[in-house]
Amino acid sequence: MTSMYTLRALRGAVCSENNQEEIKKRTVELYDRLLKDNELAETELVSLFFSVTADLTALNPASALRKAGRAGEAAIMVFQEAEYIDSLAGTIRVLIHCYMDNQKPLRHVYCYGAEKLRPDRTFIGG
Repeated sequence: MTSMYTLRALRGAVCSENNQEEIKKRTVELYDRLLKDNELAETELVSLFFSVTADLTALNPASALRKAGRAGEAAIMVFQEAEYIDSLAGTIRVLIHCYMDNQKPLRHVYCYGAEKLRPDRTFIGG
């Protein structure tokens, strides 16, 4: 069977305290795990969409990635998450569009407290 690369979407989320060091650490770790667990190179990325809860104001996740030397050519947008009753505070979510083999399973990453958002979609890689 021939594999075919198509545009796909990966999801992930991480919880963080509201300080620059932790937001940077958690954002980069989430990004790196998504790439590693899905065997992706940065050249296969098209775009990243981040949303952050209103309580995370210390650092923009896009800035965190750029400062860490990641996602150089990918387009990145960041939005404030809509506020809902009982929503998970301190959360950074990401949607990554990438070119990937369409036969390969997607490995979404939810960590550091964000697992409760989508336990049915969570793959925790090694």
